[in-house]
Amino acid sequence: MDERKDNAINSTKQGTTVDRKSDRELVVTRTFNGPAHIVFDAWTKPELLKRWWAPKSFGISFVSCEADVRTGGTYRFVFSHPCSEQPMSFFGRYVEVIPPSRIVWTNDEGDEGGAVTTVTFEEKRGGETLVVLHDLYPSKKALDDAIASGSTSGCSEQFEQLDQLLVSTEESVGR
Repeated sequence: MDERKDNAINSTKQGTTVDRKSDRELVVTRTFNGPAHIVFDAWTKPELLKRWWAPKSFGISFVSCEADVRTGGTYRFVFSHPCSEQPMSFFGRYVEVIPPSRIVWTNDEGDEGGAVTTVTFEEKRGGETLVVLHDLYPSKKALDDAIASGSTSGCSEQFEQLDQLLVSTEESVGR
């Protein structure tokens, strides 16, 4: 099967690569201009997560962002959307947290159990950090459904927003 043609998910946009690696795996990569500890902070501090996590074009906004980012900790993100009376909740637990190089969490809001997400942060020369986000879905259908719903389409925009946050964070610390 030609994943590129069948899934229309493989793309490179503004330095972000989104690739369906198998029936159950989606991998997103991007190199950010910033050291790993600062990029890691943007993934683990609620006050920073709220500034980049929700793609602006989706029209959603954070109602609350709770994240106890440690092995065994939990998270709960609640969003609102003008077209929905009810807020949307996303929640799970942190399976593994190794600052500033790795975070693994569950996405528990789905009926059959959600994807398990692993994000790695690899510092490169020149103060850049390679971020690799790997989603492992419980089934081919679950990934197909995620792609069809559009929930995977915001990765490039999310990472662009993170890039903008890192630039502003870097400027504020005077690096």
